[in-house]
Amino acid sequence: VQLQASGGGSVQAGGSLRLSCAASGRTFSSNVMGWFRQAPGKVREFVAGINRSGVGSNYPDSVKGRFTISRDKDKNMLYLQMNSLKPEDTAVYYCAARKESAVSIATSRGLYDYWGQGTQVTVSS
Repeated sequence: VQLQASGGGSVQAGGSLRLSCAASGRTFSSNVMGWFRQAPGKVREFVAGINRSGVGSNYPDSVKGRFTISRDKDKNMLYLQMNSLKPEDTAVYYCAARKESAVSIATSRGLYDYWGQGTQVTVSS
């Protein structure tokens, strides 16, 4: 069971990136999923979450209106569209999934059971 995040890179402030997360080994179409990020010296923080159906989502104020989470259940893929990027968005970004029985979008990293490796996002001013 693996989650593989990709799409990170270096952009200037105001730019955009689209992160992808591919699931392999099993389907995550029935799992609540999310994106987290961790900057050097800081704790891993919630960035976006999406419910099972893909209709409901949740974002912290720091990214609301700039980031959009989406999923393609047929392709077993999770995405994070990031627009109007700021230097403070620089971090390693991780995708994660909750266990199958979970129904709510959680903001606590401790409530996610499956994690991918991170992808680096660097935003320069």
